[in-house]
Amino acid sequence: MRFINPTIFFLTCLVSLGSALQYRGADFSSLVNLERAGRTYKDNGQTLNFENILKNHGANLARIRIWTSNNDGEYSLNYGLALAKRAAAAGLEIYVDLHYSDTWADPGKQAIPSSWPKDLNGLNTQIYTYTKNVVQSFSSQGTPIKFIEIGNEVNSGILFPVGQISSKGYSPLSQLLHSAANGVRAASASTKVMIHLANGWNSNAVASFYNQIFIPGQLAPEDVDVMGFSFYPFYGTSATTSALKSSLTNIINRYGKDVMVVETDWPFSCSGVQLSDSSPISAAGQLQWVSKIRDVVSSLPGGHGLGIVYWEPGWIGNANLGSGCSDNLLVDGSGNTRSSISMFSNSM
Repeated sequence: MRFINPTIFFLTCLVSLGSALQYRGADFSSLVNLERAGRTYKDNGQTLNFENILKNHGANLARIRIWTSNNDGEYSLNYGLALAKRAAAAGLEIYVDLHYSDTWADPGKQAIPSSWPKDLNGLNTQIYTYTKNVVQSFSSQGTPIKFIEIGNEVNSGILFPVGQISSKGYSPLSQLLHSAANGVRAASASTKVMIHLANGWNSNAVASFYNQIFIPGQLAPEDVDVMGFSFYPFYGTSATTSALKSSLTNIINRYGKDVMVVETDWPFSCSGVQLSDSSPISAAGQLQWVSKIRDVVSSLPGGHGLGIVYWEPGWIGNANLGSGCSDNLLVDGSGNTRSSISMFSNSM
């Protein structure tokens, strides 16, 4: 019989169980708009601010989207700054998601802000100045940014058509991301620069993007601190946790960067949608889905898996969260927390 060193065996068991995630967050950018419409939230029957509910259940990171609109109802910089003050007061660190658009930005749409230049040189200057100002604004009010996304789900590029990969190739996008990263560095030595891609489970697409986005004299690997990924179960059965683990492991082995799953959710109720996982459609299923992602992220090579962010868990009135499932929230229609709110606990 082969002798097994008990110390090695114990350490191996610890690794196999996965470690606690450093960051457990939620994107609750819609909160102030919801409150203005009269929405409130309750936890165990007690009315509380939603950011405090999240913190009380173990969340430690607030993701806040910012559009280039000047309208507070459309996620302006001022809106984001005010929400960050509340998040920080509740004990949450700040993570900013820059859309570089007056409205939603994702792989299918990345419209240049109406007041921005329309040429590459002008946009390189604009994105540098704008990003630098955003980071400085958060620092100046005492809510420094821990992570900042330089573009939301940039698989297809940003600032279309100038930074659109399908028509312009990777070079304009590489330059624009470099300019944005430089803006962050000029404003803060501690803020971590993140590139965010959709479909983090798709190893071939992720590898292809990073194989081409780093161009000498333009974007360099050193410009990027964290690779962030969306991971949703609604848009194809290939989005499995095993595929996610393979994809994230491959990209870590290639670049040695930290990674996060920065958008995910799971349905409380759903019909007619083929999901990519067997977790039940319920609050228990929400916990199970996030637990599976946690197991993946916490077991990634070199401790490079930083955390998970649940997307818009309290958006009452928009409970489908853009999916074909009717309700993906962690609260009911009256703002009462569901048992799945416990997903932010480090001991889940």
